[in-house]
Amino acid sequence: MVPVTLWLLAGLSCSQVKAQSAWDDTDYYGLPWVANTSRPNKISRGLDGRHLSVWASHGRYFNKTQDSWSWQRVNCFGTTEDLFTQTFVVPYIIPMLERAGAVVFTPRERDWQKNEKIVDNDSPYSGYSDDGHWGSSTQGGFIIPEGKIQDGYLPFSKGTCKYAETTKRKASAMATYTPYLDEPGKYAVYVSYQTLPNSVADAHYTVVHKGIRTSFSVNQTMGSGTWVYLGTFDFGTGDDNCVIVDNKSTMKGVVSTDAVRFGGGMGNVERGGRLSGLPRCLEGARYYAEWAGAPYDVYGVREGVDDYADDINARSAMTNWLAGGSVFVPDRAGENVPIELSLAVHSDAGYRPDKKSIFGTLGICTTDFEDGRLANGTSRMLSYDFAKIMLDQLDNDITKTYGKWKVRDLWDKNYAETRMPAVPSAILEMFSHESLPDMLLGYDPNFKFTLSRAVYKSVLRFVTAQHKEKAVVQPLAPDHFQMKLNSGGDLILKWKPVSDPLEPTAKADKYILYTAKENGDYDNGTIFAGTTANVQIESDKIYRFRVSAINKGGESQPSEELACLWHPGSKQIMVLNGFHRLAGPAVKYNEGGKPVGFDMEEDPGVSYGRTACWLNHLPFVAGNDFNYTTEHVKAIASTRKYSVVSCSAEVISELNLSRFQLIDLILGNERNDGYSLKKYQTFTPAIKEKLRYFSSPLIVSGSYVGSDNQSAADSTFVADALGIDYIQQYKDRADSAQIVTGMGVDYDVYRSLNEYHYASTSSDVIMPQNGLFTAMLYADGSSAAVASKEKKRFIMGFPLECIKSEEQRGLCMRSIVQFLLK
Repeated sequence: MVPVTLWLLAGLSCSQVKAQSAWDDTDYYGLPWVANTSRPNKISRGLDGRHLSVWASHGRYFNKTQDSWSWQRVNCFGTTEDLFTQTFVVPYIIPMLERAGAVVFTPRERDWQKNEKIVDNDSPYSGYSDDGHWGSSTQGGFIIPEGKIQDGYLPFSKGTCKYAETTKRKASAMATYTPYLDEPGKYAVYVSYQTLPNSVADAHYTVVHKGIRTSFSVNQTMGSGTWVYLGTFDFGTGDDNCVIVDNKSTMKGVVSTDAVRFGGGMGNVERGGRLSGLPRCLEGARYYAEWAGAPYDVYGVREGVDDYADDINARSAMTNWLAGGSVFVPDRAGENVPIELSLAVHSDAGYRPDKKSIFGTLGICTTDFEDGRLANGTSRMLSYDFAKIMLDQLDNDITKTYGKWKVRDLWDKNYAETRMPAVPSAILEMFSHESLPDMLLGYDPNFKFTLSRAVYKSVLRFVTAQHKEKAVVQPLAPDHFQMKLNSGGDLILKWKPVSDPLEPTAKADKYILYTAKENGDYDNGTIFAGTTANVQIESDKIYRFRVSAINKGGESQPSEELACLWHPGSKQIMVLNGFHRLAGPAVKYNEGGKPVGFDMEEDPGVSYGRTACWLNHLPFVAGNDFNYTTEHVKAIASTRKYSVVSCSAEVISELNLSRFQLIDLILGNERNDGYSLKKYQTFTPAIKEKLRYFSSPLIVSGSYVGSDNQSAADSTFVADALGIDYIQQYKDRADSAQIVTGMGVDYDVYRSLNEYHYASTSSDVIMPQNGLFTAMLYADGSSAAVASKEKKRFIMGFPLECIKSEEQRGLCMRSIVQFLLK
């Protein structure tokens, strides 16, 4: 056996390694633990069927000495490592690995949904039903606990589970789990079952989410008596949401079924006589391990005396428990899940006293343990190889994207999270959350994406090299998304591929178009070979679309969302999305112009969707969901008079705006803030060129329509083209300041950070110019919007989509459209 490291030292990349696999041809050839069988694309050069364990470090824990729940790491720059590492692992690293085909286990709760609903066969009033063709197994099963659970509780031993013999024809047994949720939203779905002597490897599950059906195959020969993650879905509160398990299989045997869990929920493990009071995802792995049915020796070695140590050990111990008995961990009993790699993600790479330079990335592995061998007898040098590949990839990608990056070191030392795993493992200390130069990058979502993509590529290259396979990197998400609506409901969608200068293999071969109708969830996607799709839509129904790029290595992130409505015989309104900003919080500077910290009150920045990292805004803060065309299309649809289409503002130079009855430009929290790694701008040169002499009806709304345009040339543009003069920013976030008044109505606006919708924490006070008048007022009486029927303008100093109620948004939009077009 020749370790991969020797080829790396010779200057060869992982994709060039042709030598014998360091796994000595050890491989798993069975069906994966979980497979989405509704996925339309095949992955042959990615991580399809590979099982990985990945986790974010630390979490809230019970400190017995202090008799209190505490964070494990220091509070610094508005966050702590317990929270901050999740903002890389949950929205970026795990999804990237899953879009490459991997089955990813994480020993901390992954779902940021605070609500939880469990449906169990032992609790018929919870939403469980079956057709009577299921028998009761003699093995135990899950039962919904009453209230708090105590240390050492075994949740999967108190109840029962059901089973049915399989059939290769039409299913003859079916069990349905209907959650009847109190709040709509995105919920992770977990199933549980018991592995029986003749369990099949392709149990059939169907998740019904807002009427859309997504099928899964679950290998019930492994992973018994725990929560098994299927996916995260958008659910409503009606009965068109459920999970169905039936007895159809290609194999002869039995299918078992127990409970189904929807949502991450709140922590329910009592310590010191009280709960943490936080969502389960913010707690340490020790408590999730108990909730997930792990034996006590996995998470309670210290017997309840030292939760801190137990939490650190539980992450690796849970991985070993699940992987035990598999080809990669054959030396111990377990749940037979073929996990072949573990990665712990931290952000405590030290601290640089000068506070001026980046402290950078640290990699950690452990090779001097158990005679230098892993569970199946292969060399622990694999862990060194993995850590080295990861450091090299991060150094390459971050340096080429943002400038020089520092790789601090690669330690081969005795750390629990690299010593305990029975498979190749590494700790990645991404950088230091205590170092301001590091955090100036680390808070920015664009940097989070680059670093996380480098981690995904490291895993891809390491794993494929071990199995002597070629690696293809998944492509980047398409952009320049646009649509054109022709007569008869003929809709043409177009987009452009995005090249990756760092990865020659990351080219799109095809694309997946996802479609949602009315209030339904997205379907499972349709593959298109080119960058154009023709879709026939029904009249008077709102459609939503996203598109992703695919190749043999997997799938990109989805694009922004576009929405449309066809109202036969009507004129069209165009909604343009100009809100693409992703940014960290505002930077504080001293009198000498040097950065000294962050000012989240001045500007909290814009995260990619929800984030969970800010201590003073627990538990979550909403970010940019890239779906605001839908909110505007719904608002315009309430007029019942017009067809509506939408496009990314990136394509404005390609559009003939004069063919539309009205243009509605969304600017959200777009701005050139001066501290983001990527430059954003409310009115790009292309937008200015189109609007400079634009005389048709125009709606513009955004938080920085004036303040982002204060140069002489920009001030002239907004005065001439929009009819506004910027005065100041309106920053009052008191409850009374949430109200904006206009057109005889008080509108409640998101002005404070919250978990449901991004907020306009700073809105522009704009005064009318060139014949316009003040049309809306903030709570203090200052001007929130200006308008002119003659000039055909309605300009808002806050985002229209930040009006909290859909009904109120519709009322506001109807009033504006009627004013401009009547």
